[in-house]
Amino acid sequence: MGKKLVKKQFTRVMLKLSGEMLGGDARGGLNTAAIRLLAGEIAQVHGAGYEVGVVIGGGNFFRGSQADEFHMERAAADYMGMLATCINGLALQAVLEGPHHGIHTRVMTAIHMPELAEPYIRRKAVKHLAAGRVVIFAGGTGNPLFTTDTAASLRAQEVSAEIIVKVTKVDGIYDSDPFKNKLAKKFQTLSYLEVISQQLQVMDATAITMCMEAKLPILVCKLEARGDVLAALNEPSRGTLVN
Repeated sequence: MGKKLVKKQFTRVMLKLSGEMLGGDARGGLNTAAIRLLAGEIAQVHGAGYEVGVVIGGGNFFRGSQADEFHMERAAADYMGMLATCINGLALQAVLEGPHHGIHTRVMTAIHMPELAEPYIRRKAVKHLAAGRVVIFAGGTGNPLFTTDTAASLRAQEVSAEIIVKVTKVDGIYDSDPFKNKLAKKFQTLSYLEVISQQLQVMDATAITMCMEAKLPILVCKLEARGDVLAALNEPSRGTLVN
């Protein structure tokens, strides 16, 4: 018997990746195995016929919340974090376009650096997605004081993505840290208001509120082995769906 075909629920998806995912176990810099795993996952989702956008964080290099550690203004720290997301975006593009995958990819940045990537233009991003190219959105929103979670919500709405898939190291949303509490309870579904009222660490409140107003679902799923993200898209109960 052939493989059972799963009917796609969505066409255009926005993947939200943290910078730490690219850092691997070291959680700092770039980890070859981690990038290959992420690139392979994106390639598999793309190969299944989805139009794929990616918003990437920069926490494996620097994040704005570290401002106090260095006694610097928060805005300056946030701009440093935005540049970190650009490094990650270019690294991911290089692997996706390499000989192993050969997927046409565009990095679009909120901060103009035309020698390295395209400036973000909404209509151009939509055109790339419709043409089957993977689009990596780097540089956050281009403004300090906003997280890449908020950037994911913003870009997803701008390009008419039908769902945000937040890829993490945990298979969904729990009422407490499952790594510290073996009795932590996993949620199969949640409303936006439940996420906000219970202060669940999914995305920041601004991003959740934006998704709530747009009725844009968020799927939180785990990436541990090849095929995890595509499996969650086909079967959201593998993770946690916020809608």
